[in-house]
Amino acid sequence: MGRHLLLVATRPVPGADQTYNDWYDRVHLPEVLQVNGFEAAQRFSVSAVMMSGPEPVFPYLAIYEIETDDIETALANLRSALPGMTISETLDQSTMSVIAFEPLGERVTAAT
Repeated sequence: MGRHLLLVATRPVPGADQTYNDWYDRVHLPEVLQVNGFEAAQRFSVSAVMMSGPEPVFPYLAIYEIETDDIETALANLRSALPGMTISETLDQSTMSVIAFEPLGERVTAAT
């Protein structure tokens, strides 16, 4: 089965970081992981060392691991499930970026 990544870059509405992060971790991730093919997820925030310049457009990133040979169906399953999911008003939907990636080759690791 193929491994794909779905990268979702987001930002909360101004002043709602804590409520946004609580919703994303406690509600949204578990809901997405109920979708067939979605196997794991991890969230990230912009590193403090990157904050010396202008505020990043996307301060948060979620990476979803999808195991499937048919990424189109997995993404269609997600789109179908979205209307039943709880979407927080703290999510700034006007600026989010969602991109699916598929592998170009084998995973390479550092020599031990």
